[in-house]
Order: sequence, then structure tokens, then C-alpha cells
Amino acid sequence: MQNRTPRIPQQPAPNHRAEADAELTDELAAVVTGARRRALRDGDQQIDTAHLLHSLIESDPAVRTAFDGGPQLARVLGYLVQRSIGYGLRWQGAIEDSGAIPVVPAAPNAVAEGWSPAAGSAMEDAHRRARLLGRERACGLDLLAALAADPRCRAVEVLERAGVDAGLLADRIVDTSGHE
Repeated sequence: MQNRTPRIPQQPAPNHRAEADAELTDELAAVVTGARRRALRDGDQQIDTAHLLHSLIESDPAVRTAFDGGPQLARVLGYLVQRSIGYGLRWQGAIEDSGAIPVVPAAPNAVAEGWSPAAGSAMEDAHRRARLLGRERACGLDLLAALAADPRCRAVEVLERAGVDAGLLADRIVDTSGHE
């Protein structure tokens, strides 16, 4: 007799446009994969900017160095961890919409299903930043700069609660890396 592992139903992982994924560095593709996993585990319908921020910090050393030292980074990670144990529960079931793009996308290249409008906008902004700098693929700093530049997104809310000035963070990325 064989022991069978019980099958646990899972939600399908949110998908992003395949062509957008092709524009990512391997490192940023890992960030997106981590954010998808985090959204699924948290029971969220969409990848939001806080999922992206958490995955960025965990997996990209260049992103970690953009912060003003270890204590600041530890505070941000503390808030992100709290998200899954209560802090972010008020976000569950709510669409993150910073106003950056319409909630109901009309353009053919608009945000794909499974992404909050703000997260999709940040990804598109990261791609735009990379292209402006002559690169074919976006990197983690491109995405961090895009997240920090949207004052109404969840990632900025987390940053501000942790004592990080998101505007200064975005400026620091531009100043040190040439990311506009």
C-alpha cells in the first residue's frame, strides 16, 4: 500500500505578461517569482508593491545597500514580516491602487491579471527606467526607484512606517546609480 501525499488545492500563481518577464534580469525575475509566492502564501489576490519590496530586499544585495544602514533595513523588514501576521490584513481583499494607472486597464499593454495596478505600474516604470539608461532589462534598483517614487503605494507606506523617507531613497538611487 502506498502512502499518498494529500493534494492541497492552491490558487494559481498570479501571472504577469510574458514579454515583460523577458525584459527582467535573472535577479529581478527571481524577485517577481518571490513576490508571486508571497502573494499566494498570504492569500492575496494580487501581487502588490509591498510583496515586491519584500522580495527585492530579501534577494537583491544592491537594493539592500540603497538603504541608510542596517538598522533602517531591519525596521523595514520588520514591518514587512508583520504584514503576514496582522499588519497587512487590512489590505487583504482590497485592490492596491495608487492612482498611477486606471484600476480597469484599457490599454493593450496594461497591467496583467494578478497584479495590483500600483505594482504593475512600478514594473512598467522600472522597464522604462532601464530603457532610458540604454539597458534592455530592468534590475532591482530600477524597481526600487519606481516603488519609492509612488507616494501612495503600499511599499511607500511600509517604508514610511519604518522611518524611511521614500523620496530621499529614490533620490539616493538616482544620485548613486544614474537611475532616473
